[in-house]
Amino acid sequence: MTRLADLAELVRAPAALSVPGDVLSGAAAAGALGPRTPALAGASVLLYWAGMAANDWADRRLDAVERPERPIPSGRVRPAVALGVASGLTAAGLAVATAAGGRRAAAVALPLAATIWGYDLRAKNTAAGPAVMAACRGLDVLLGASGGRVVRALPAALTVAAHTWTVTALSRREVTGADRRLPGLTLAGTALIALTTPARPTVLSGAPSSTGCVKRGPFLRLGELVPAVLAAGYAARYGRAQARVLADPSPARVRAAVGAGITGLPALQGALTARAGARLLGLAVAGAAPLGRRLARLISPT
Repeated sequence: MTRLADLAELVRAPAALSVPGDVLSGAAAAGALGPRTPALAGASVLLYWAGMAANDWADRRLDAVERPERPIPSGRVRPAVALGVASGLTAAGLAVATAAGGRRAAAVALPLAATIWGYDLRAKNTAAGPAVMAACRGLDVLLGASGGRVVRALPAALTVAAHTWTVTALSRREVTGADRRLPGLTLAGTALIALTTPARPTVLSGAPSSTGCVKRGPFLRLGELVPAVLAAGYAARYGRAQARVLADPSPARVRAAVGAGITGLPALQGALTARAGARLLGLAVAGAAPLGRRLARLISPT
């Protein structure tokens, strides 16, 4: 009988802490934060776990050679069970998204699910792999924005997608190691992401003055610091891990950088959420990062 712990390892359960921030940052940017947002975040988690299970099912033969300790090649989870879990979680994710957000959410959730499965079954081992995975995360952000002005969430979606590209590109070298050009490129991308993320702070409050402009409240400057600090924290942790790969591009260093990219994503999501005006929520989203790092010691997020 398959144990719950083995299923948790199959779906990389702790890594799901990096997922709700996609939806929250998208909802904040689109002005769509509301009672439906938590359910959309839950749907996002279900689809993420489905993708992890489908990934291991699709890679079961390769993992038998390169990663025999994983649940399927080790015999702890049967392939049919993994495929059933992936299918069931996909159906559940689509159902929750549709129930919570109606047709507009379904119009994003369906292509998101299709892109996840397309990555696992076809695109992952091709040159398009990182771009397809980046599209998954970008669509995840737009899922959160589906109840509001979606166009306003496009910058956040592109930012999360760009980060995802760097992590996915590195993950393709977890077994073989990387040459120094790759971490150099991803590190430059991370620096650019961190610099541009807090660039457009939002005025949270204030009444129009006699000239028609918005008066800045006394706490606005402090509020503007929140996305900048969170973006700097994201860059520091993920950037250090990539710098170590640049110095020593061994498989172990690459895996560590990929893990840092996954567990560090909530800080970036928090910065995007705070930039949209939801400072306290942004801090809460970023707070998932240290918890994710602790849980990653128990179950690998990669």
